[in-house]
Amino acid sequence: MEPNAPRIAVVYATGQGSTREISEFIGAVLANRGAGVEVADIERAPDLSRFDAVVLGSAVHDRAFLPAATAFVRHHHHQLAERKVWLFSVGIDAALRGPIGRRVARHVPESIAALRDSISAHDYRAFAGHYERVGVDLPARLRYRLLGGLRYGDLRDWTAIAAWADSIADTLRLAVSRTSVIHP
Repeated sequence: MEPNAPRIAVVYATGQGSTREISEFIGAVLANRGAGVEVADIERAPDLSRFDAVVLGSAVHDRAFLPAATAFVRHHHHQLAERKVWLFSVGIDAALRGPIGRRVARHVPESIAALRDSISAHDYRAFAGHYERVGVDLPARLRYRLLGGLRYGDLRDWTAIAAWADSIADTLRLAVSRTSVIHP
């Protein structure tokens, strides 16, 4: 950690693990740029008063953050509003292609926009996660295909995630890294 470098909490709520892995990767990119970083599950979130900035991620179900993430923002509203905050979500919308799918992917759901705006977050970004075909009923698979879902499996775009983490580091004026962090 660089002297006088910002302390950043990366806090996440995950459904099946993709959000945790993305959070750990973002934390590694920020630490590699010289920040003091603590990555934690939302249920074990650190005391935010120890941090200059917060990156909060949540899996998205039904176009909304998980209830634990929404409750976290409401419970820590004052502390979050006093800090630099970035939000991200993990779901399938970011993986959609085609004219309808791209429109859906660009639209920030109202509940997420309301959370983002309530704490004046610097940025919000949606990333794709894992979407497995096994266990998904036929109507859901058909909707996915009609909206432009082209494949199943690991849909994460690690290059886009790294670029977003670097944009956070640039905003915080962290040192330029000489090495890159390899995704999981």
